[in-house]
Formats: sequence, C-alpha cells, structure tokens
Amino acid sequence: MRIIILELKDIAEIRADFPLLSKKVYNKPLVYFDNGATTQKPQCVLDAIQEVFTSYNGNIHRGIHAMSDMTSEAYENARERVRSFINAARKEEVIFTSGTTGSINSVAFSFGERYVGPGDEIIISNLEHHANIVPWQMMCQRKGASLRIIPVNDDGEILIDEFVKLLSPSTRLVSVTQASNALGTIVPVGEIIRIAHSAGIPVLVDGAQGVQHDVVDVSELDCDFYAFSGHKIYGPTGIGILYGKQKWLEELPPYQGGGDMVEKVTFEKTTYNELPFKFEAGTMNFAGAIGLARALDYVLETGRKDIAAREKMLLDYATGKLAEIRPLKIYGNSKNKISTISFLIDGIHQYDTGTILDKQGIAVRTGTHCAQPVMDRFGIDGTVRISMCFYNTLEEIDTLCTGIEKVIRMFS
Repeated sequence: MRIIILELKDIAEIRADFPLLSKKVYNKPLVYFDNGATTQKPQCVLDAIQEVFTSYNGNIHRGIHAMSDMTSEAYENARERVRSFINAARKEEVIFTSGTTGSINSVAFSFGERYVGPGDEIIISNLEHHANIVPWQMMCQRKGASLRIIPVNDDGEILIDEFVKLLSPSTRLVSVTQASNALGTIVPVGEIIRIAHSAGIPVLVDGAQGVQHDVVDVSELDCDFYAFSGHKIYGPTGIGILYGKQKWLEELPPYQGGGDMVEKVTFEKTTYNELPFKFEAGTMNFAGAIGLARALDYVLETGRKDIAAREKMLLDYATGKLAEIRPLKIYGNSKNKISTISFLIDGIHQYDTGTILDKQGIAVRTGTHCAQPVMDRFGIDGTVRISMCFYNTLEEIDTLCTGIEKVIRMFS
C-alpha cells in the first residue's frame, strides 16, 4: 500500500502539545483512538482555563468591578472567535450551551413550542446519535407530531431520493448529522439543506462529528441551526455552541429561564433580553467558553485543511490495514468518511475485543455509540470503533493491527 505522508508540522511537535498523549497505560504507551467520544486537550487550552481562575475570575455580565469586566470581556471575545471560526454573519447568532445535546434540546423545545402542532412532522436520518433523536421524540410526544426517518443503504449512506419523498406540507424541520459518529459517514448536508429550503423547510445540522475534521462555514452551508461541542474539538467539556440564524432566534421562545436572560421581571410579566443573552440563562460556563476559543485558535494555527488531509491519510491507511485482517468486517463503507472506522471480528464480542486492546494500551470505543438505530439497521448489537484525529500516527495504527491479531489468536 502506497501512502503519501502529508506533514502539517512535525508530528512529534504536535503530540508534544498534548500532555496526556505521553501517558502510559498498563506500562504501555497510550494509543488513543477514542477521539469521537472526546479529544485530548493541548497545553494552551489547559493554560487558558487555568488563567481564568488565577488571573481574572469574576461572574460575567453582573458586576461593575474589574474582575467581572475582565471575565465578561474574555467571554464575549470567545463568542467572536467562535463566530469567525464558523463564519456566522454576526456574533448575536452564537449561543453558548452545555454541548451539542444541550443545543439540540434547546431548538427542539423552542422550535416545537412556536411552530409544531398535531399532525406535523420532523425529519431525521437513520444515522443519528441519540442526542438528535430523543429530543425530537420528546417534542413530538408533547405536541402530537411525528418523526420521519431518512433510510441509509448498506454502505451507511443517506438515500437522498428517499429524503425527497419524505418531504410534505406537514414537514416543519429537518435535523441531520454532518457525520455519523458510529460509522464515519459524511452526510451531504449541503444538498439536504438546498432541497429542504426549496420547500421552505429549515434545517438543523448536528456538527458534533463534523466541525473538528474540516472547514465549516455556516453562511456557505446556509443551515438554519448548527450545533457542536467543545470537547470534540480539543476544548473543555461542558461547553458547546448553538448557531442560529437571527431571524429564527428572534422568533423562538427561550428554552430556560433565570438570570441574565431577562430584560425586566415582575410578578405579572417577564420580558426577555436581546440576542444572544435570551438563550443564556444563569451563570454560563465562561471558563469553558474561553477554553473553547483557545482550542479553535489552536486548530486555526495548525491549519484546518492540513488537519483534514492528514486525517484522510490516516483513514486510508487504517482502512487498508484492517481490510487485510480476517475475519474482520468493517461497517460503514461510504466513499466519504471522517477518520472513524467501526468493525467486528467474527465470533468475538466487541467488549472482549475492546477489553483486550485496552490491556495493550489501546483505547477504543465499544457498544452502540449512542446510535442504537444504526446498529439495528445492520442487524448487530454494537461494534468496535476507532476514531482518529490528526495527532494519531501510522505507527499507532500498526500497533492496533498487532493488537487485533493478538485478540484473534486468543480466541482461535
């Protein structure tokens, strides 16, 4: 197999940015292939978070003292850096949330309250994470609406023709993942948005598995909502983003009530704050927002296109190496994938595979990956998943393959 190694900067230099990658597990070097669950954090992100609490910690938007002013400024600067990173038209369209799950729940509740009624329909796909299924189910149960599901083919690819057939006068919104967390399939969200908009239907994109792998431009995509999590793009946990077009955010009622999202409160009536604060109730995770902004800066400094090219190289190499192993079967063979591979070894339960690999210092994910309908589609109860990112190496893939061969020998 001929592999062209694309250098963004020296891989040793990149890995040195991430303290945890030098860790040993069971006295073996850590091989971290669970980036789809959460990524490791570069030192600059850890430093940015520590600086909040050692240099200027104060509650945002609620004080006239210097500490509050400094923290508020850093928080709002973080919002602007997110806006620039995804190319939103204005920073008022960027809402800080707890993560992708919180973002989708916010839209499901608020959009449902304003626009959905009995007999209406929401369209999602067979590739969705539970976070893009359950909130819509809850809303549909509350409002008397129903879910329609876009099917996928045997390679795990969305069937666009079937999507078109699902659109109807009852369709109120389409919500789809940008990339499958379980299979790695890249979904043609641009085409889905164009088709939905031709029928006057808004689209939410779950970008939890998309934003870290390539350039995301929400203005070019023309999506109505876009959600992602900080911890999947080298930032801290507990922070996420909901992008929404201003026209929608102005119309939607807030998801939560509390401090800072209000303009005036009396016992008779409450009026709400302007955007984006209408959707940010209570004390927000300002340290997380500042850490996320530093993570996005790090990605920009590294180079998004360079990251994408290196991850494609890793995906091609790993796919080729795994395909040589018998009796291993890969699930999800789309032509367009992020650097995620799901597989099973015939006759060996995925938990056994994952456990044995763990003892060799190799971190993989096993189970349904919060995507049970995907597993049902392929008639399986789970997979072993490796999810790579740009700091992984060809040598780590070789170590994985050696580990898998050991698993097979143990059960033969």
